[in-house]
Amino acid sequence: MNQTVICPGSFDPVTLGHLDIITRASRMFDKVLVAVLVNSSKRPTFSTEERIELLREATKELPNVEIVSFEGLLAEYCKKSGIGTIVKGLRAVSDFEYEFQMAIANKKLNPQLETIFLTADADSTFLSSSMVREICSMGGDIGNFVPACVHDRIVRKLCQS
Repeated sequence: MNQTVICPGSFDPVTLGHLDIITRASRMFDKVLVAVLVNSSKRPTFSTEERIELLREATKELPNVEIVSFEGLLAEYCKKSGIGTIVKGLRAVSDFEYEFQMAIANKKLNPQLETIFLTADADSTFLSSSMVREICSMGGDIGNFVPACVHDRIVRKLCQS
């Protein structure tokens, strides 16, 4: 069976936690679309293009991973793209509550859509993009939180702001 799944998120910026979920999904499924959400009501630190570039660099060793962007409802994007499975990472119980609600809403919007949850690696259960942004903006070392191949670009961007 040729199965394509989608890992959606804002990835502002990509963290080692994101990369862990993407890598594990790439071992489980034939193709993984990592989908960067374009949300015109939010002002991300990194542009959509920058987030796509960072993700492409971080996943270049994963041949079955493709980076895309989308706008609007995930359930509709999946329907148009013929994708039937969403893969989401869970760090804590608080993530589960939100993601569970989103999974139900997506299922109501697209009854063929399933959501699979992967628990975060123990080393990244505390990790979020907002934490990375905050630590870096205050001069902290984010070397243990982001992929080494994009570390310098993330630091340059966050220290400019």
